[in-house]
Amino acid sequence: MKRLYYMFVALIVMLPSMVVGKVPQLVEDQRGQLEQDRRYTMYGVMFYNLENLFDTINNNGQNDYDFTPQGAYQWDGVKYWQKQHNMAYAISQMEVKGSPAEGPVIIGVGEVENLSVLQDLVKQPELKGRRYQIIHHDSPDPRGIDVALLYNPRFFKVLNVTTQSIKKYLDEPVETRDQLTVTGMLAGEKVSIMVNHWPSRRRGTEASNYLREAAGRMARATMDSLLLDDPNQGIIFMGDLNDDPQNRSCSEALGAKKDIKDCTEPGSCFNPWWNILNKGIGTLGYKGNWNLFDQIIFTNYFLKNYESKDKPTLTFSRAEVLNRKFLRGNEGDRQGYPLRTFSGGVFLNGYSDHFPTMIYLVKEIK
Repeated sequence: MKRLYYMFVALIVMLPSMVVGKVPQLVEDQRGQLEQDRRYTMYGVMFYNLENLFDTINNNGQNDYDFTPQGAYQWDGVKYWQKQHNMAYAISQMEVKGSPAEGPVIIGVGEVENLSVLQDLVKQPELKGRRYQIIHHDSPDPRGIDVALLYNPRFFKVLNVTTQSIKKYLDEPVETRDQLTVTGMLAGEKVSIMVNHWPSRRRGTEASNYLREAAGRMARATMDSLLLDDPNQGIIFMGDLNDDPQNRSCSEALGAKKDIKDCTEPGSCFNPWWNILNKGIGTLGYKGNWNLFDQIIFTNYFLKNYESKDKPTLTFSRAEVLNRKFLRGNEGDRQGYPLRTFSGGVFLNGYSDHFPTMIYLVKEIK
């Protein structure tokens, strides 16, 4: 008995060192394998079209009367704050396993009316503790909708902010969303984030293709300019492109590649969503037809160590359409599709007509 007692005491003494010693973090790599002898940190980079995150005030000169108490949607304070709660809850549920942060460290957003609605969003109880900071730019869009960037300042340090207009790439005046470009430091590495919301298909897909192709040329020119200034940086391009990966705006004007093996030239871009859409997975759709407009595309900076077990720099791990069950409709012809805020003018108390998307970047802890 005495011998068993001393063995038990020895085990108790050893336990703390066993707990605080090297505990391998099991993080999925790009092939779905687990590296048990290495430790990694994962960073989530997300894009979300928030579907008309408008306040209740009619701003003169902007076509937002529908989103007022007297407008078509009878957009009052009750609906506004319910929308804010829903969007904050949705973002809060996007977990990033293996991350030092709660949720994504960077979130690009589209269809926001102004800075004020974003300030209300990040103060919601579901997000307040993350202390997301906001970079917003007022665009000349006639409806008054803009793009913006939310970021966790513990992990992303802003160095520079610029905006780009599509106007110089067209022969006609077009009022649409500007591109927002934010350069900063993520995990000790220089990374530029480009947030976009390209012109819609309202005129018809073919009739409006030239607008999105011009936006693609603008984005590619911005990338080239950034790389000319500093070739040793990674670039992440994201947004609601109103086009799919195989469309000319993405595949030719922007030059985003379908396969990693084709991303060999300096500054070339990989589009992981091409193959995801080919599997029938999209971010918005109707009656069996899916589109994947909400894309996150990035330069081959993030592919340098993709095939290696060593991840000394930020490395692409995987991409995901965040089509969580609570974001999906479960009735009628919208079953399985994004549960939106309104349908046919009826308030559904949903989230957005787009699913969010996320890429995961992994880096080894030394």
